[in-house]
This record gives sequence, structure tokens and C-alpha cells, in this order.
Amino acid sequence: MFNDKTILITGGTGSFGKACVRRLLDAYQPRKVIIFSRDEFKQWEMAQAFEARDGRDRLRFFLGDVRDKERLYRAFHGVDYVIHAAALKQVPAAEYNPTECIKTNIDGAQNVINVAADRGVAKVVALSTDKACNPVNLYGATKLCSDKLFVAANGFVARDETRFSVVRYGNVVGSRGSVIPFFLQQRATGELTITDPRMTRFWITLEQGVDFVLGCFERMVGGEVFVPKLPSMNIMDLAAAIGPECRTRVVGIRPGEKIHEVMISRDDARNTRELDDCYVICPDNRYLAPRFAGFGGRPVDPEFEYNSGTNPQWMSVDALRAMLETCVEA
Repeated sequence: MFNDKTILITGGTGSFGKACVRRLLDAYQPRKVIIFSRDEFKQWEMAQAFEARDGRDRLRFFLGDVRDKERLYRAFHGVDYVIHAAALKQVPAAEYNPTECIKTNIDGAQNVINVAADRGVAKVVALSTDKACNPVNLYGATKLCSDKLFVAANGFVARDETRFSVVRYGNVVGSRGSVIPFFLQQRATGELTITDPRMTRFWITLEQGVDFVLGCFERMVGGEVFVPKLPSMNIMDLAAAIGPECRTRVVGIRPGEKIHEVMISRDDARNTRELDDCYVICPDNRYLAPRFAGFGGRPVDPEFEYNSGTNPQWMSVDALRAMLETCVEA
């Protein structure tokens, strides 16, 4: 479905954006892939990295910020599909700079929605996070608000025009600012700092995330939140996989953190369907319900909760080590 189409990625110079561009150029024949972001140096670096690739002539770079609605109007001209990946996502920075986080993650999301609808974009998929479910920090709260905006947007656009959906997944292996690069740095000192030995997280590779997002474009009907089925990981197992010879020191949980992450709450269970590879949270909106009449899947138990601590699927130390060898340059 991406052949001969124009795809725009907000925040496209990030880890997800670069991996997604590689997949689009390798697996499809898009007319154009537009990178919309605010850092000209990162755009320059990305352009150099793709200089020798086949399809480089189909890659475009557009400086701008999702806070700037007029700039989005210019960038979205002739665009078929949008992947909204732009966000301020560092939890401590969001706590210290709350208004800046709100301007990007909430106001920016509303700008993307309005401009996509006005420009006649066919489909928009917004990237979310496990921290948006029952949030305890500002970043999670802004992403929950963003999710609600994208779901609700399907109710005020024309029935056969722009469709909006959300993809929510867990920690990405080796992403910037995550625990893996931190542990790899600490490994040289012989000591790894642990916030809480009980801590668990959902785990996904960058390539899995890209494939899942692109796959959701094909099956989305508009208004749903897609949640992939992922394995859980315990922080102590991760420490053993990265630095088996290192000692560990418990430093305590940080503000805004949870012991376990939740991607589907019990309150969302009544609207959730299970498919082979994912769960789908359908909108609690009677006007959108007819879209899901033939969507498939089966209802989950009313008491279901998708929690990284009670998840039946777990990654072993050996499996973590094998994943790290393929996903991270140690």
C-alpha cells in the first residue's frame, strides 16, 4: 500500500524514523518519504547516511516543529500517510519543563490532527507509549491526552476521509536514553545501578516496532489503539545479560517511574479485542462502533490487564543476550 505514495514522518530523525525510512525504501517503492523535524544538523547527518542508498532521491527533509501549524500545512501538501513520532519523551525533563512537554505532545498532536484532516491525508498513525496507560508522570499524561485526541479525531472528520489510529508499545531495545546504553557505559566500571530489583518492562526491537506500525496502516479502520503482544523483561535479568561479571547496587526508584508498566488497563478491557499478534482497544464511541463490525478478533476477559509483571511471556537471560548482540553495538 506504500508504493507510489507520499509518507511523512514527524520527528523523523529519531531512531524510529531512520529505521522506518530504511524499511520503506527497501521493501516498497514510495513516491516520496518526507522527514519533518526541527534539528537541521540531525537532518544533515541522516541525509549523509542515506546518500549512497538506492532511493535517496525519494527522500525529502522539511525543517519544522509540530507546534507550528502553518508549517505543517506546507509540509502536509500532497501527503497520503503520516506517522506521528515527534514527542518530548524524557521523563525528568518533562517534569522540570511541563509546559514545553504539553506544547509538543498535546498541542502538537492537535495540530497534526487538524492539518491532516484539512489536507486530506488518508491515514495517520500516532506512536504512543506504555507510560500513557494509568500515567504517573507528566510525559505519560501528555501521551494519554494525545492518544485520546487521535482516537476522538475520527468522530469529527468526514466518514471516508482521514482515519486516525494509535500504536502503543513498550521499551525499545537500545533506544536513546534507555537503560541498555546506560548499563553498557556502566559495565566498564564493574558496577550496575538498579532502581528496584522487582522492576519489569515490555520489550520490543526497533525493527519489530517499525514492522508493526507499517502493518497497522493496512488493517486500521480508524479510532483503535493497537498494542503488540510483547515479552516482559526483569531488570535483574537484563543486568545479568549485559554485565554478568558486574556487581549491582540498588539506588531506589526514580520519581515518575513504576515497578511494572501497563499497556491495557482493566477499565479498557471491556473494549479490547485479542488478535493473533496484538490487542486492539476499540473506541468507546457508538458513532465509530459500526467500523469494527467485521474487524475480527475475540473479546478479552473483563478483568484482563496487560501488565509487564503478570505477562505470561518472558525473556530469559540467554534470549536477552542474543537480542542485544543483534540490536545493540556493545
